[in-house]
Amino acid sequence: MAFTLYSLIQTAILCTNAVAVLHEERFLSKIGWGVDQGIGGFGDDPGIKAQILNLIRSVRTVMRVPLIIVNSACIVLLLLFG
Repeated sequence: MAFTLYSLIQTAILCTNAVAVLHEERFLSKIGWGVDQGIGGFGDDPGIKAQILNLIRSVRTVMRVPLIIVNSACIVLLLLFG
């Protein structure tokens, strides 16, 4: 497989899909990254763990519909052009 722009886009889509399917109760809480983890007090700077959890929640919330559309377009492109 050649290193092309399409392969970079496909890699980004696959990584975004991987983050979007992480489930807090089934997977993240088992490794100590549940809902109650990483909550700091008022005025405290959030740690790296809290920021990563916030990123995962944001990706799942915001990217749900766009991922469906982009995945469908990639499937159609792969079916048409191999």
